[in-house]
Amino acid sequence: MTALAELALSAGDLARMRFAASPMWEVGTSFRLLASGAADPVHRRWLEQVRPRVAAAGLDRGWLAELIPSAGYCPDFLNPAPTGPAPTLREELAAIKAAPAGRVRQDLDHLAHHRGSLGPRLRSLYADPPARLGRVAEEIEAYWDLALAPYWARIRTVLDADIFHRARQVAEHGAGRLFNELHPLVGWDDNVLRLVRRQRTLPRESSGAGLLLIPSAFKGPGLSTRVAPPDPPQLTYRARGVGTLWERRSVTGAAALVAVLGRSRTLLLTELDTPATTTELAHRTGMSMAGVSQSLTALRNAGFVTAHRAGRSVLYARTPVAECVLATSR
Repeated sequence: MTALAELALSAGDLARMRFAASPMWEVGTSFRLLASGAADPVHRRWLEQVRPRVAAAGLDRGWLAELIPSAGYCPDFLNPAPTGPAPTLREELAAIKAAPAGRVRQDLDHLAHHRGSLGPRLRSLYADPPARLGRVAEEIEAYWDLALAPYWARIRTVLDADIFHRARQVAEHGAGRLFNELHPLVGWDDNVLRLVRRQRTLPRESSGAGLLLIPSAFKGPGLSTRVAPPDPPQLTYRARGVGTLWERRSVTGAAALVAVLGRSRTLLLTELDTPATTTELAHRTGMSMAGVSQSLTALRNAGFVTAHRAGRSVLYARTPVAECVLATSR
């Protein structure tokens, strides 16, 4: 049954309203997309690259597979309230590992209510949260390294652009315009934020002060909320511009870069439109493995690429610095 949930916001709540880009929300929403088996056209390139890696690492049948269903409730302790505008994954994992045992068990009870039962892993987590949350965090970090870290520069660009747009809306037109244009299921009227949600209500007294707005690159068309006092309620929505996230970025002015970086390094940077291994880059460019490795080392030392362990391989990805240089060359 569809219900209209209302969240009254005081002047103090609006004064505490803020945006954040959360790595853990991207972990949850992206893993859910993978678990669903959907052939999402927006994220097709990412799915084709990441799905085999996740399966090869066994992450599609581990802790995350039990905690994050392809649809429905996801435990709230996996999404701690961001303490700043851009928390790191390490900071959010520390908050997860420090989650009170009572909160973890309450969330697992709710998950069991939706699923009917908990598997052996989650029963062990329920029995001793402090001893098992470290294992959960380790698996999240492994998934991050495989599925998100090599792409994080692109993802953050989309999230930051969304936040900039929304913040400008507030500055120029006020919070009412922000809420009314945030999502079709959100409306603002008479100091009340109205959310078209399913089943659960959202009373003001059951949530903390303020409001956290969190854009997500992998969020589906709906809305996600987290209400866990004393934290402020979190509202997660699909970021603007996600449709352009995986578009190939042509480099038409590479000749200018060749004069500075050299032909080989410029060629590798242009080939890293998507993260790739040394072997893949050698195959694409016709360069020797040794030449690719030497050039990548130089680019990494200069801050143009990052390296991410993916099982037995290493994926190289462009950094924001490289993206800016390439954008300027265009």
